[in-house]
Amino acid sequence: MTTPRKSDHVNIVHGYALQDPYHWMREKDTDEVLSFLNEENTYMKSVLSDTESLQEELYAEMRGRIKEADMSASDLIDDYSYYSRTEEGKQYRIYCRKKNNTSTEEIILDANALADGHPYFVLGTLRISPNHRFLAYTVDLNGSEHFTVHVKDLQSGNLLEDTLQEADTSIEWHADSQTFLYMLLDETRRPYKIARHILGTSQSQDAIILHEPDEAFFLGIDKSRDGKYLFIESASKTTSEAWIVSAHDANAQCMSIAGREHGHEYHVNSHADTLYILSNRNGVNFSLFKADISTPEDWTELIAHRTDTKLEWIVTYDAHLIIGGRYNGLEQVQVFGLNGESHLMSFPDPVYDITPGKNPMNASTLFRFHYSSPICPPTVYDYDFITKELTIIKRDEIPGGFNPADYIVERHFAKAEDGALIPLSILRKKDIMLDGKAPAFMVGYGSYGYAMPTTFSSSLISLLNRGFVCARAHIRGGSDMGEQWYLDGKLQKKKNTFTDFIACAEYLIEKGFTSKEQLAVQGGSAGGLLMGAIANMRPDLFHTIIASVPFVDLMNTMLDASLPLTVAEYEEWGNPNVREDFEYMLSYSPYDNIAHQDYPNILAIAGYHDQRVSYWEPSKWIARLRDHNTGNSTILLYTKFTAGHFGASGRFDYLKELALEYAFILKYSELS
Repeated sequence: MTTPRKSDHVNIVHGYALQDPYHWMREKDTDEVLSFLNEENTYMKSVLSDTESLQEELYAEMRGRIKEADMSASDLIDDYSYYSRTEEGKQYRIYCRKKNNTSTEEIILDANALADGHPYFVLGTLRISPNHRFLAYTVDLNGSEHFTVHVKDLQSGNLLEDTLQEADTSIEWHADSQTFLYMLLDETRRPYKIARHILGTSQSQDAIILHEPDEAFFLGIDKSRDGKYLFIESASKTTSEAWIVSAHDANAQCMSIAGREHGHEYHVNSHADTLYILSNRNGVNFSLFKADISTPEDWTELIAHRTDTKLEWIVTYDAHLIIGGRYNGLEQVQVFGLNGESHLMSFPDPVYDITPGKNPMNASTLFRFHYSSPICPPTVYDYDFITKELTIIKRDEIPGGFNPADYIVERHFAKAEDGALIPLSILRKKDIMLDGKAPAFMVGYGSYGYAMPTTFSSSLISLLNRGFVCARAHIRGGSDMGEQWYLDGKLQKKKNTFTDFIACAEYLIEKGFTSKEQLAVQGGSAGGLLMGAIANMRPDLFHTIIASVPFVDLMNTMLDASLPLTVAEYEEWGNPNVREDFEYMLSYSPYDNIAHQDYPNILAIAGYHDQRVSYWEPSKWIARLRDHNTGNSTILLYTKFTAGHFGASGRFDYLKELALEYAFILKYSELS
């Protein structure tokens, strides 16, 4: 371990002097920065060298719970069944189809072949043309999240010369199967233009059909299930606008649905010539409206706003809508008959996670969805919403003898400082005694309205089987308990996110699940900001912290409008150019509130090509923590040079990173 140099760099803002002694770490690709990062990686490996066999053991366990040769449930689209499969020893999926239920398989894309020779590979989006001849897909080869669009002719098997650079992942075809829409990125990685591409032409000829100049807004593209319309949405953290485009007219212009009004968020879908609109016009938890496409401004309310239920998504059918929402922190699915009849689906577990499937066929009575819970492996169901019959299409097999009956999953509530009850999903083996002696691992996030998922994790079994209690904290800043839950954990209420997480930790200790000497916690990205904040606020409460690509240098990042995402983030954290916002943000910014105190054991993980959280944020944070730490804890930095924000791209390489994290936790627990 080396001691990095400190400079006298100071940024004066609103009369405050922001000391930034490690500002020089932002100078990417310099010898000094690269030397520091490589030396830190060497130091990390030396400190954890005694866990190498443990890492190999953990990796073997986790890989052993993956059925390496497997096949997804298929989706029937017209005459074709589309599916993907994996092969033993291969990192990536192989995408296939069969026509007319024959046994003849056609491989339409082998991601393993595309990834060959690349240390990093992500396949973004695959979109089949309406006539099933062409496949448009996107790839990222360095983790920068700047994707390249390619088009494959499935009839000949050849790639077309059409190669589109600096794109985001979204693609939607027009009905002619010769034209598609895609999104271009600006220098901050913001999707800011919608371009229309015609096969056989160069990218320079692509028409820009919509340009979003406001840096706070990000574009997105979608398509109606019946294929009649394309939808474009531009959204900030508080406001959105949607446009509709005919899929049958390759030269169609965009028509705005309801314009743009600050604070109004709405999301549009359609069936035939009827629009269905989720809108917060009448309340934060959204209402459902319908309108005729010929008069999109004339809305009729179908489901009124409810304070206890947030509406989140819809899937349209001829005479029914499937509506996803969230009630009392749990996902809820309502089958809404357009004739006025409706019913709720029921699910077996105390906590669970639901995601709608593709449901590509409009004329159907089946709703396909993906279901998972902490003790239920990923399962694909078909629900007949007429007969109310539920059919398992596929449930992931977990090799190695996983038995859900050996585990207990419970839902608890911790009381926050202001009396709010914070949901906790807690998983453990049945034989774990609640005497405070068990180690615990708790994760949290609490930003952007992202609800903490309660999905199954085969990797987590390696901790559970070693006696860990595993918990997920559904803290404010997420939308776990509805939209107000999100609003109560952002901007001038952001500290609720941190105190909620602390309350959850105290609850685990108070109820005998663990002790502060045995509590490990983890958060990534904005969850890494949570880790940085709680480390400063209550370092005595946590034994080990893992901060993955942590957003910890809040002030310096948010004061630099040239960085990706900064301007758009003003509506999440505040605008530091406004004194009131600046002072509140400064009061919890992890990097700026490091103090001379005993800190927990900390492992920070950075991605050198990360476009969301720059590598220098965790680098500076770790250097400053070490400089102020008065205890004997271990504080490590690990920088991944072949990855971006989302870590390793292969399904096995990711497990190696996870094995490292788990080994760090185990090394510093009393079990080691």
